[in-house]
Amino acid sequence: MKKFLFLSIFLIPFHLHAQILNKDGEWKYLGVFEETDDFGEEYLSLLEGFLEEIKIDTLRFRVINDLGYYYHTRNLQKSLEIINKGLKEVREAKNEFWEGKMQVSKGAILLRLEDLDHAELELRSALQKLPEVETWLLLTNLGYVYERRGELGKAFEFATQTLQLGEKYGDKKAMAMAYSDISNIFWKQGKYIMGVEYGQKSITLFEERGIRDLDYDFTLHVLGNNLMALGQYDEALPYFQRSSEIGNKYGFYNNLSDTYIALTELYSKIGDFRNGEQSGKEALKYAELLQNDFMVIRSLHSLGRLKNQEGEYDDAILYLERSIRTAAEDFGDMYYLSLVYQDLSHAFEGTGKISESLRAFKTYNELNQKVFNAEADQRIAQLQTEMDVHQKESTISLQNEKLKQQEIIQIFTLLLTGLMVFFLFFLFRVFMRRKKYSLLLEKQNKEKEFLLKEIHHRVKNNLETISSLLALQTAQVDNEELREIMQESQNRVQSMGIIHQNLYQGENLSAIEMKNYFENLGRYIIDSFDAADRISLECNMAPFQLNVDRAIPIGLIVNEIMTNSLKYAFPHNRKGKIRINLKEENSHLYLSVADDGVGIDKDSQVKGTGFGTQLVGLLTQQLDGKMTLSTQVGTEVFFEFQIEKAA
Repeated sequence: MKKFLFLSIFLIPFHLHAQILNKDGEWKYLGVFEETDDFGEEYLSLLEGFLEEIKIDTLRFRVINDLGYYYHTRNLQKSLEIINKGLKEVREAKNEFWEGKMQVSKGAILLRLEDLDHAELELRSALQKLPEVETWLLLTNLGYVYERRGELGKAFEFATQTLQLGEKYGDKKAMAMAYSDISNIFWKQGKYIMGVEYGQKSITLFEERGIRDLDYDFTLHVLGNNLMALGQYDEALPYFQRSSEIGNKYGFYNNLSDTYIALTELYSKIGDFRNGEQSGKEALKYAELLQNDFMVIRSLHSLGRLKNQEGEYDDAILYLERSIRTAAEDFGDMYYLSLVYQDLSHAFEGTGKISESLRAFKTYNELNQKVFNAEADQRIAQLQTEMDVHQKESTISLQNEKLKQQEIIQIFTLLLTGLMVFFLFFLFRVFMRRKKYSLLLEKQNKEKEFLLKEIHHRVKNNLETISSLLALQTAQVDNEELREIMQESQNRVQSMGIIHQNLYQGENLSAIEMKNYFENLGRYIIDSFDAADRISLECNMAPFQLNVDRAIPIGLIVNEIMTNSLKYAFPHNRKGKIRINLKEENSHLYLSVADDGVGIDKDSQVKGTGFGTQLVGLLTQQLDGKMTLSTQVGTEVFFEFQIEKAA
């Protein structure tokens, strides 16, 4: 009876706000903000109450992840608790995919808790567990980590990667998020026209998608910020109003705080201080409900800036100093903290506390080196002068002091100008000499690079000639065993030839990109056995460069093991897969070559001449490595090489 009543609560208002339906004993979940937005602020409570009824692992994991991720818009500690419990469940179930998804959610939560380092660790760990198509939200949050650290260039790189993924897989949400993040970065850089352009692109994609979610809400706010910075207050206001409507409907406390901060700024600029103060207090209310120090700091800053604009400097100081006290010593976002100190300097100046104003402005300048310029230098000099005048006011008349200072400044300016002219002339001479030397070095480097490429090209051509001669000779041999030996020798020559081909075609003349090399080598060997229609190759590894001294013996090792797999692991034209992986960890290289064939008996006698096995052993010894054979499923050969001692 209890279960029947519980289900009734969900099924009766399903068209309004429920996300889960039980039909004929099967559960269907309409993912929040993915398949539907037809619900109200209570959606998280409904999902949370329903969680205990779900017994299907994948459905349960999805609901837990949505709960944890979207609770971070209201209660960061609760969202972290939900995700940690979810991670425990998926790890016990050994579900790597959902472990990666929940790590992305945990990274987003830690980011908003200002624990930037741990957020980055979680996100980078998840990157190894998710397929590429699922990584756009992960990359987005990594971009936020670097944005909070003030590394806007790195944040822009992640936004670009998100955009490329969205275009590759036709994912409008990923593309909209990338445009939104780019718009926000341009706003921080003061490039407001470009910010508006990318914000409008993002809004268009979100509206084509047809779902009003957390990120659409945030993008409305970002576009409003850029328009406000351009002085287009009437155009900006509707975006902030739409953002607050969505935030109130779904309980997005974080976005509501953000939007009310922006409204405080907007009302301040148009002189509506009463509505501005009301908006600032709303921003602070939602920041405190969220228990997010970052938003509390920004809300207090918005109120302090408003009071500065209003001329109520004592109140401004109270808000701004409280904002600074809220920021811990390891507070990561120096951009916003610098703005607090900038406005605090203005407030102190308004009350006549010139010394305190100077200290606050110097702190602002240290935190925001990117905006340190002649204007900032003039500002510091002005405050320094005002402080000196204030301290000497009781003994020296103000007018005489200004005259003396002007004389000193004139003399200093003349001396400094002379020194600068001399210094610039000296720098010009040095620059011209170095430019000539650099041009000479560049010419010599291009000549050497051309010669090296030509050498590699000729070596590759010679190896291809040898390979062709071996092929011609093989065609004339009737003995099957000798034919196989000739074919294997041809493959060994080809494996070295591919390396030299990559060297003269690539930009790096001393290193090989191993993933591409393994793919080319693998296809060649498979084709040489006429097995392309039944044997597939998988190189599940990141792009990885290796110098030639290591690449050649490793290439020969892979050649021998793949040849052995194609000869013995797939009898009677059996279909299968060969997997190659190479990675570097802790100054060691780890290589594995595996197949899903019939496997081998470790105690069985060596088939064929045994030369391939001897060659692999010699090459492994040459690289100061060790080899391990596993035959649990098919055959896997695992190698470990020490990088420092490798020949």
